[in-house]
This record gives sequence, C-alpha cells and structure tokens, in this order.
Amino acid sequence: MDIRKNKITNDLYGYRTAIANIALVGGCGAEGNDWVLIDAGVPFSGSYIKHFIEKVIGLGKKPIAVVLTHAHFDHVGGLSYLLNKWRIPVYIHEREQVYVTGEKDYPPPHPFIEKGLMAFISPLYPRKAINVQSYVRMLPTDGSIPEMPGWKWIHTPGHTEGHVSLFREKDRVVIAGDALITVKQESALAVLTQRKEIHAPPAYFTQDWDLSYDSIKKIQTLKPSLIYTGHGKPMEGMELKKGLDLLLGRFEREMMGNEKYVH
Repeated sequence: MDIRKNKITNDLYGYRTAIANIALVGGCGAEGNDWVLIDAGVPFSGSYIKHFIEKVIGLGKKPIAVVLTHAHFDHVGGLSYLLNKWRIPVYIHEREQVYVTGEKDYPPPHPFIEKGLMAFISPLYPRKAINVQSYVRMLPTDGSIPEMPGWKWIHTPGHTEGHVSLFREKDRVVIAGDALITVKQESALAVLTQRKEIHAPPAYFTQDWDLSYDSIKKIQTLKPSLIYTGHGKPMEGMELKKGLDLLLGRFEREMMGNEKYVH
C-alpha cells in the first residue's frame, strides 16, 4: 500500500472501503500526537481499516477515539471488529445513538427515488441497529469534539436525523460524511469509476430532503477550502465552490417541493 495516495492534508488521510470512505485525523489528544478515526466503513472492512491505520501511525498503534458522522451500515461496518481490538470511545450525536445501542433500526430505503443500480438494490442493504453501547459517548452540546482540538462538529441532518459533519476553522477543512457527496452514489458505474461530481446525499437512504438542503447550505456558509465526503474523492478550491453553487441550484429546481422527495 502506497500510503502517500491516501494523504489529503498533512494530518488527514482518507481510505475507501468498497463503497464508503473513512478518515484518519492527526494532531489529536492532549499533546497533539494522537489520531482519531472518522467512521468505520462497510461490513467486514475492520481488518483492512486496522491495517491501513497501522501503515499511517505505526504497527500495533491505535487511534484514541472514533467519531461517527452517522450510523448507516457502510459507516459502521467495521466498528465492532475494531472496538474488540482497541476498546476506545465512540462519539456520536445524541439523535443518532439509538442506531448504535441496538434500540432502533433505520427506516426502509426508497429504491426508486433516483435511477441507478445502487439505488435499485438498496432494499438488500443492512439497516439493523448495531450494539456497541458500552463504548458510546455523546458529542458535547457545545460543538467541541473530545480529543480533537481545533475541530468542531456541525449538526447536518437530513440524510439521517443525527448526522454530523466536522469542521476545522484554521484551514476550513470539512469532513462531511454523507451530508453531501462527490460521486453519484445511486449509479454503480459512477461508484466503480469514482467519477468526481458533487451530489446530494445517497437518495435511497435520505430521510428528510428539506433538512438535507438546509445542511448543505450550512456547509456552504462555512466557505470550505476542502471537503472530504463519505463517498467519492476530496474536492477543493474553485471546483468545490462552483460545485456547491450548482448543487444547491439543482436542489432548488428538482427537489424542493417535489412530492417524489417527500416522505
């Protein structure tokens, strides 16, 4: 593995697990020498994530915490495996905690809301809650992220009710989870080729389109310099700025007030 290909900034690495990304953030902990894992990939990816992290931070080493943007199957798939190895805290928004404590399953998907093979087969995707309750911690209400100085969490609901994105003001980097993505996730061809194009969250699992629009608008107001999402490649600079403008314009034309997107 050539780890240089995974480097996004000096202290941010990304790794793709089949159809979903994880991130590894450095400069964490009290001394600034530790790392935090953002999301935990698709099912059965735990050992691959562990190997990737050891390539970045050293054999036998581990992050000091996990932060979840949300708890869909492709963002928590490797979590139980990793927690069995590491026994570290998992931070999540209070409205999302029921999906990682075994209390509530996600609602069924909407396979026909957007065309594409990935959308069509979405009823086959797992949506049952996992239970890692003993490791779960709530994100503080003040927007801070334990063990991640300089970062704050932003509530970006819509895709799920407790979805969060992470923002670092000093360089205006956003880790957006699925609040928005940079690949058309409904299309198997786009996922296979990773053709970069800014998009709304995966339509088949998005719960509230009005809130999703508000969340994308919230991210735009942060004036991000670089964004790394749960699906797709990093996007930055003018490409990102133009992409956000186009996405919000398309959102307003095609989705807002369209009964197809009201559930």
